[in-house]
Amino acid sequence: MRAAQDWLIAAVLLDMDGTLVDTERVYLESLTEVLNGFGLPDATKTCESMIGLPGPECQALLVARYGETLPLAEINRAFVEKRDVRFAHGLPVKPGTSELLDRLADANCPVAVVTSSSRKTADLHLTLAGIRGRFDTILTRDDVAHGKPAPDLYLLAADRLGVPPRNCIAVEDSSVGVTAAFTAGAITLMVPDLLQPDDATRGKCAAVLPDLNAVRSLIETRGRFAAPDALSVPR
Repeated sequence: MRAAQDWLIAAVLLDMDGTLVDTERVYLESLTEVLNGFGLPDATKTCESMIGLPGPECQALLVARYGETLPLAEINRAFVEKRDVRFAHGLPVKPGTSELLDRLADANCPVAVVTSSSRKTADLHLTLAGIRGRFDTILTRDDVAHGKPAPDLYLLAADRLGVPPRNCIAVEDSSVGVTAAFTAGAITLMVPDLLQPDDATRGKCAAVLPDLNAVRSLIETRGRFAAPDALSVPR
């Protein structure tokens, strides 16, 4: 764990799936059901290994796990059907989402979504959850050559907002996202979703917290908001 000290916060960078919106469970349940339906072994374990990874890497993982003869197109179609049935009932936000966003808005703190999803998927999920209008800055896997766990998305988000990564709070739910944020130099907070972190992941986090309400409380306790133009951005 990093040493306790006040955080000078110029921006907050938020992962989307599993952090802001409760999509990871929908994905896991839908794909596990499909893989089981195709008679593929270790479906749950395979799906859990995909949490936090970009879509193309998940596809590659499936082929690597089950072989080149895997009927990937059929699996994708079945997954989308099952996913969309679940989405038809709405997409809930994670506990504390609204309260955290309200607090950051009150502090005039810049906020960005930083997600491994595509632009199309990000817009869809945030819209289904009723919070798309709360974000002006959204960075997706379409914006970088290398997605999470590479730091590129977080570095780009800090650059877009005009602040040093070291003055950004990053909130993630997966080990893949934590690695990306930590490597970028952000103050990394984790709110685990479906999987608890191992010791290596915990070591990259300034704190591991139960929900976004706890994130808000910790920011209020440890943080001090600073205007982006008051900070120097390394070039």
